[in-house]
Amino acid sequence: MGFKSIVSQKSFWKSVILLGVSFLLIYNFVSMLFEYGGFEITTFFKERTEEGKLLRFILGQFFAALAYGFIIAFGQFKMKEKENSRNT
Repeated sequence: MGFKSIVSQKSFWKSVILLGVSFLLIYNFVSMLFEYGGFEITTFFKERTEEGKLLRFILGQFFAALAYGFIIAFGQFKMKEKENSRNT
C-alpha cells in the first residue's frame, strides 16, 4: 500500500478528523491551564478572537488539527501496512 492507497481510504480520513479534534481539545485545554492557571474558557477564547483575530484563530486551529491528524494517522496506517506484510 502506498501513499495514494492510504489517503484514498475513508477510514484514514475519519482517523485524521478524530485525531485532529482530539489534539485541538487537549492542546487548547493544556494551553489554558498553563496561561491562566485554571478553566478560564471565556477569557482564553476572547483573547484569541478579539480585534479581528477570529479568522486567524480558526484557520490556525484547522490547519494544526489537519496537519497533526494527517501525520499521526498516516504513520498508524503505514505501520499497520508493514505489520500486515510481515504476517503474510
